[in-house]
Amino acid sequence: MTIALRSIHKHYGDIRANDGIDLVLRPSTVHGILGENGAGKSTLMKILSGYVRKTSGTILVDSEEVDFKNPAEAASHGIGMLYQDPLDFPPLTVLENFMAGQRMKAWPDRSLFRKRLAGLCREMGFDLDPETPVVRLTVGERQQLELARHLAAGRRVLILDEPTTGISSLQKDVLFSALRRLSSGGATVVLVSHKLEDVETLCDEVTVLKKGRVSGSAVRPFSTGALLEMMFGREPAPPLRKGHEPGAQALFLEGVHAHGGRTGLAQCTVKVNRGEVVGLAGLEGSGQDVFLRVAAGLTRPTRGRVHVSRKDMTGRDHHAFKTMGVAFQPAARLEEGLIAGLSVAEHCAILERSSFSLDLDASASLAQERIQSFQVAARPESPVESLSGGNQQRLLLSFLPDDPVLLLLENPTRGLDRESVRWVWERLDAIASNGAAIVFSSSEIDEILMVSDRVLVFFEGRIIHDVRPEDTDALMLGKAIAGRV
Repeated sequence: MTIALRSIHKHYGDIRANDGIDLVLRPSTVHGILGENGAGKSTLMKILSGYVRKTSGTILVDSEEVDFKNPAEAASHGIGMLYQDPLDFPPLTVLENFMAGQRMKAWPDRSLFRKRLAGLCREMGFDLDPETPVVRLTVGERQQLELARHLAAGRRVLILDEPTTGISSLQKDVLFSALRRLSSGGATVVLVSHKLEDVETLCDEVTVLKKGRVSGSAVRPFSTGALLEMMFGREPAPPLRKGHEPGAQALFLEGVHAHGGRTGLAQCTVKVNRGEVVGLAGLEGSGQDVFLRVAAGLTRPTRGRVHVSRKDMTGRDHHAFKTMGVAFQPAARLEEGLIAGLSVAEHCAILERSSFSLDLDASASLAQERIQSFQVAARPESPVESLSGGNQQRLLLSFLPDDPVLLLLENPTRGLDRESVRWVWERLDAIASNGAAIVFSSSEIDEILMVSDRVLVFFEGRIIHDVRPEDTDALMLGKAIAGRV
């Protein structure tokens, strides 16, 4: 199946998300759509998959003009899209999610769907327990489940939007192997990404977008310098670890055990001082998520004590932790961080309210200030779900307090391009220089080594390594993450 997009435009008022894009997608090919945050990548793919209506332009599928009004029409032509945040039903099991949306009788034979799922998992190299509730899966496993659903429904054009964001290197290897199998079998795979290493590893050809337009294209073998120039006009400098003098104690976990995630947290004793930037490394679900939520007062320990600024906060709720100067930003932007259906201004109104009433006029002005200061591609009235993943991340960062005691950040640069990553860490470094302790998780070892004063490595719910970046390297950290200390 060959797909041609001709002169695709998508306008949101004065914002031109897509501004005359031409693109051809061929079968048996992995095609990369590369660009910085806000370049128009996700919008273009949402148009192709029927989630967004184009303003103008033409879409041809095997030379036949189509105009998808919804995802079902795109699916009928064999086109499916996997988002950064998988579209599934967390309370249901893997098997029940696999069955959802597929053609079936009023009383479906679950054993047939179980066999179909098992066959796809063997074929793709996935390891999914059909009876496990999806809420217990990692992001990478949820992606695998959604990919299996699309394949079972007969999709031959698969669009993956930033699929490696927030997953481990091992899960990325499994995913890429599966995508190569699909491509060699005649499918068209489209990888939407801002990560050069992913595109260079997997793709056969690349189209680069910049400010809603095609800025260039390339075929394998790729020139990293040329791709960076197409994206940014220059190669962005990496963030720099300046190092900070540690101050007074900000956080002390003493013998903490807690439930949550895949492994929980066991026998965790660690101190973090003000001014420190501490990176949390480990395979997804190894305990970092529980650690951050215990430190934020969102998860209560079953054993042990939690101290903030030398005050015992064990058993207190999140609001009490906030009063002590603790701020938490989750990785799940629309599930935990933002409220779908509300605008940027309405979020500012909720954050700034001092009574039961909301001053929307004042909040619109405040929203505009945040938009400009944090370079968010949005307007005060924009619904937060209409923003790209990178712009949602920038918006969440704009909500952080100016003078916290302790910042707890779950994948704070998730979905951001290189230039944006540097920009974010310049902001965070300034906060640390003012005396805040920053504890963050990331799936990117290079980022952790680049910006941290200390690195804590988690394995099966325990901290197994506490090291300074100058005393380790990516290879040593990789072995520790795999439990080989």
